[in-house]
Amino acid sequence: MAAKKAAAKATATKKAMNRADLAEAVAKDLGESKAAADRAIAAVLENIQKGLKKTKKVSLVGFGTFEVKTRKARMGRNPQTGAAIKIKAGKSVGFKAGKPLKDSM
Repeated sequence: MAAKKAAAKATATKKAMNRADLAEAVAKDLGESKAAADRAIAAVLENIQKGLKKTKKVSLVGFGTFEVKTRKARMGRNPQTGAAIKIKAGKSVGFKAGKPLKDSM
């Protein structure tokens, strides 16, 4: 029981990997500079954005699929006053993990 609590505590205190951490890991794996790795990451992210704008879907086999999702306009409530408000229709990006990514977790 104590081992489970210790493992849960260790997991809870780990911070999320940010872009700088990712660039450092990519640089280490490729034997390149952090600046070159950051440029590569920026290029990948920019092209995912362009792909979503153009085709509304970007599929990376073995990793997952990014897809533009539309939300309908709806009614909501102001949490402070309780008054009904209209929430405009909008777009968001969804991500569905591929099987290899799910299996690696």
